[in-house]
Amino acid sequence: MSNQLLVAGVDSSTQSCKVLIRDVATGRIVRQGSAKHRGGTEVDPEHWWVALNEAIEAAGGLADVAAISVGGQQHGMVVLDSEGRVIRDALLWNDTRSATSANDLTAEFGADFFAENTGSVPVASFTITKLRWLRDNEPENAAKVAAVALPHDWLSWRLLGFGPNGESELGADFEALATDRSDASGTGYFNSRTNHYEVELFEAALGKAAKLPKVLGASEIYGKTKSGLVVAAGGGDNAMAAFGLGASAGDAIVSIGTSGTVFSVSDTSTNDATGSIAGFSDCSGRFLPITVTLNAAKLLANAASLFGDDFDAMGQASLRANSGSDGLVTIPFFEGERTPNLPNARGSLHGVNLANFNRDNIARSTIEGMLCGLEFGLSKLKALGVPVSRIKLIGGGAQNPAVQQIAAKVFGGKIEVPEISEYVAQGATRQAAWALTGTLPDWQAKVEVSIDGTQDSQLIANYRAAVEHEFPGVLN
Repeated sequence: MSNQLLVAGVDSSTQSCKVLIRDVATGRIVRQGSAKHRGGTEVDPEHWWVALNEAIEAAGGLADVAAISVGGQQHGMVVLDSEGRVIRDALLWNDTRSATSANDLTAEFGADFFAENTGSVPVASFTITKLRWLRDNEPENAAKVAAVALPHDWLSWRLLGFGPNGESELGADFEALATDRSDASGTGYFNSRTNHYEVELFEAALGKAAKLPKVLGASEIYGKTKSGLVVAAGGGDNAMAAFGLGASAGDAIVSIGTSGTVFSVSDTSTNDATGSIAGFSDCSGRFLPITVTLNAAKLLANAASLFGDDFDAMGQASLRANSGSDGLVTIPFFEGERTPNLPNARGSLHGVNLANFNRDNIARSTIEGMLCGLEFGLSKLKALGVPVSRIKLIGGGAQNPAVQQIAAKVFGGKIEVPEISEYVAQGATRQAAWALTGTLPDWQAKVEVSIDGTQDSQLIANYRAAVEHEFPGVLN
């Protein structure tokens, strides 16, 4: 055991912090720990730091670990004053108060300009919109900003011993702030093709200049702690998940969590002026175009309440129904929607008649509607020229056999369901090992289920017709 070369990977997510310790030689996870985060859409970053240290302790500490990498929730705005102190609670990705700011910035520069120079059109989750909100609503705080970081940047900086003057070993050295392409690409002011910040956009948002983290290469060492622990570049959570899965060009990852995401590893960048696809970067030097839906596992959980909160029973009922639910279509925009951009929309049932209005069809149409929303995002990826030869279905909602079988009808093609795991933290361990050894480990996720599906084109047509009937032109 003492001869093992160990690395650590961190997933600092919205809900919790998880730490995995992995053996470089075998890829085996030897121990792990976790700690909860405080809820809400704005959080004092100090809580993340406390949780990280608690999770490290729960994982047995880092005394025998050679390298660490931090994966974190994207977009969160961490603003620091000249002394390195956090000025106000960080606004997280799910804080939507900056929706108007997103519209204002798009109106000022144009959707085409943003898409061409950052790969994405601003939405409320992006850091740039939160900085504009700060400028317009808390000008006294905006005036204090000396540096802007993202959650994973700030945690890595703290790990290396930096922090507020007088409260940390190395003090507030903003020249030492660093990030990676994947996380920087979600800010709304970084160009993934040139690998430079679009300073004009940043300063237009905040209303002034401020220090931004330098952008490290995928396998670059960020620094070493006083004890000699190597700290890797880290990255954004979706990119780390793809990295943990071992996804390559041609792989599309469909994640069914609280929200739904569809993202693909691509050798070329995308720029979608409609805003449906965000042109992010991955953790290996390539690109990670992504689309997000708001209604995924939460929708399934609510529907399961009709079956006594038994998701398995709901799944069994759905498989008794025909593909297409005999014409019953669920539009899943129960909490508004992001793709397509319908923040004030609500869900509905279409094509209801006495013959198809039964529990089996309701169960199936709920699952079909949720998956068809994700399929629309996947079709947008393909329309931008992103090749998709295989779909990896992940997240809590993907573990149900009924969801898997219905997904084969919705998406078609080759679908794989990897074993359930902490893929963000696994991706971080893979990056830590890469930075430490100079060699990228070939740790592939174990596939639990593999399906070769045939898409039900009538099902897709019925879903899109129902959406277009209620929201004309929204799918164009």
